[in-house]
Amino acid sequence: MKPYAFGAALAAVLALAGEVIAAPRVMSVDSCADQFVIALSPRDAIVGVSARADDPDSFMREQARGLPQRRATTETVLALRPDVVVRYWGGDARLPEALVRRGVTVVRIEDAQDFDQVRANVRAVAAALDQRAKGEALIAGMDARLMRSAGAWRGRPAMYLTPTGFSSGGGTLIDAMLRAAGLTNLVSGPAWEPIPLESIVRSPPSAFVLGFFSRLSGFTTRWGPGRHTVLRKRLPTRTIATLPGAQIGCPAWFVGEGVETLARAAPGAAR
Repeated sequence: MKPYAFGAALAAVLALAGEVIAAPRVMSVDSCADQFVIALSPRDAIVGVSARADDPDSFMREQARGLPQRRATTETVLALRPDVVVRYWGGDARLPEALVRRGVTVVRIEDAQDFDQVRANVRAVAAALDQRAKGEALIAGMDARLMRSAGAWRGRPAMYLTPTGFSSGGGTLIDAMLRAAGLTNLVSGPAWEPIPLESIVRSPPSAFVLGFFSRLSGFTTRWGPGRHTVLRKRLPTRTIATLPGAQIGCPAWFVGEGVETLARAAPGAAR
């Protein structure tokens, strides 16, 4: 190898090593935060994830295996000396303030009503972890899925339903997902509202989209309006798609896979 070629190769190796060493030590304190940290951070820089990181409703559950699971207490987090902590809702009430006082960067994943806010979440975490290119790649993947799925259902009305009997109206990410796949949301009222069982039984919608009903959703409640015997007799012939919790439990890039799940269920769509 010529001297200048060897020098260039050595410089590249040293630069790569420098990037690995410089990666911020990061911890996630709830299931949603786990997804972002596992997807964006170098594995060696992750000092802890939540106890739910490998649960059935975790999108990154396979990649989470082997990572240290930690309690989200102030004492535990501080003892691990992270540079960055990512959270959605997890940790005790005094955690964020205590971390900021000690110079730890706290990145909060925000609730999202649309895909722009999902993109903002990805970019916020990616920037804090110095992984902007990875973040943009996740966004590009989501956007490609949205583009492929656009208008698949051609405006067909549908109601979103969970086992607890709740549905999702306008101004929610579920509503944005339904519309992105070409469905018309039959619920236009409050963001989240219980749907009376009696009204569904008397006048059932022609199409349901079920959320958290699948075996990969980690949903353990065996009773709820959505699981009532009368309703369950109607669901099989009226359910057009089922979204697992792993695709809809967090305002993250993988909601694009949820939209694609809906689109693939449309008549004539490629499976």
